[in-house]
Amino acid sequence: MENTTTIYGIRAILEAINANQPINKIFLQKGLKGDLFKELETSIRKMGISSSYVPVEKLNRLTRNNHQGAVAQISPVQFQDFETVVEEVMSTQKAPFFLLLDQVSDVRNFGAIIRTAECCGVHGIIVPKNGAAPITDDTVKTSAGAVFNVPICKVDHLKDAIFYLQSSGIEVTAATEKAEGEIYSIDFSKPTAIIMGSEEKGISPSILSIVDHMAKLPLFGTIGSLNVSVACGVFLYEVVRQRSN
Repeated sequence: MENTTTIYGIRAILEAINANQPINKIFLQKGLKGDLFKELETSIRKMGISSSYVPVEKLNRLTRNNHQGAVAQISPVQFQDFETVVEEVMSTQKAPFFLLLDQVSDVRNFGAIIRTAECCGVHGIIVPKNGAAPITDDTVKTSAGAVFNVPICKVDHLKDAIFYLQSSGIEVTAATEKAEGEIYSIDFSKPTAIIMGSEEKGISPSILSIVDHMAKLPLFGTIGSLNVSVACGVFLYEVVRQRSN
């Protein structure tokens, strides 16, 4: 379905890349060749933009226009520089509060999480460039417009972002069922960052190995986990609860 966040055509996408437009993902036609197409591929790799090679039928579903073998999805919001956001928050807030998402891939979950984060006063949301849900029209709608009110940063590697936060005096807590202790044992009055994992795999082991704390939610039913947006809401509001006392 055509929408205002989709652009098509090799030259148009190259211009968008050169203009530093916030591109979520680029779909490229399998088997396509040519100098201009190779130039686009080079620009995609250089800028670290998420892309995938798909059959022409997929591109035809994305747009009815002459796409020339390339369709890009443009984010409706501008992503902000991670280090700049952290430095500003550290200089203006007594208790910085960040949220990291380890490859949350569903756009509606992403939107719901952004909405809750904004309501809870989160100062910034950090996501990886690859594997994270894009910000689409559905994300904006599900977030009730909160995507325009909270800084969202894309980083090359989530582990590097965690190290940077820790070096800035921010304690990082991973929300995971692998934790021994529950959420209520963590002191969230300190500068805090919460990490939520993907819908299927949770938080990656390499990230769990470097966090300051791990915490889980108590579950009394037969289902082994909560939806990530619901679990995120519980974690964020525990931070709010502790800081309100």
